[in-house]
Amino acid sequence: MIAVTAFSKKLREVKDMIHDKVFKGTTTVGLVCKDGVVLATEKRATMGNFIASRRAKKIYKITDRIAMTTAGSVGDAQFLARLIKVETNLYAIRKEEEPTVKAVATLVSNLLNSVRYFPYLVQLLIGGVDRTGAKIYSIDPIGGAIEEIDIVATGSGSPMAYGVLEDNYRKDLNIDEAVELAIRAIYSAMKRDSASGDGIDVVKITEKEYVELTPEEIDAILGKLR
Repeated sequence: MIAVTAFSKKLREVKDMIHDKVFKGTTTVGLVCKDGVVLATEKRATMGNFIASRRAKKIYKITDRIAMTTAGSVGDAQFLARLIKVETNLYAIRKEEEPTVKAVATLVSNLLNSVRYFPYLVQLLIGGVDRTGAKIYSIDPIGGAIEEIDIVATGSGSPMAYGVLEDNYRKDLNIDEAVELAIRAIYSAMKRDSASGDGIDVVKITEKEYVELTPEEIDAILGKLR
């Protein structure tokens, strides 16, 4: 009984630590539109109140048509990005076909769930386009995976981002309109959330291409919002 109580206490401490460290300190956004998926993040990395980096990478290309955004521990995110990319490459070799977005999300979910008592401190979005269509999955630190059918935001700036997304999202948005809305949502979060800032990264994925927007393209869109 004492051992069970001690274990329960430790588990609560881990959950509290996850809440304090994972869900604070960034803003990531994902949108499903009629012809693809858009993922966007800002670039600031923080350590408490200290700005540790102004050029943090938070979007990782996993396959030719699938990407992952990260919030939480930078070290955990970088390790997972490398591991997931290797595992998806092995999947493609063994199956002789590219994995679907659901397959990648399931792989990540299983990986995180297998270490649930010593979790990676991350919140992930897996998004892309495959033979079944455009999809985004939100994955929590212990492997819970939820398919997001339209919009999703994570991190400390997510309340501000959701306000913009829910007010302006339509299912018939084309990819360029979705890009503009994602940038608008991140920009709104950056104005009010001190842990989000220092620029924006955006990826748009369609059946035909995977495109990382250039800083000049993003600045041109931001110019319309200021």
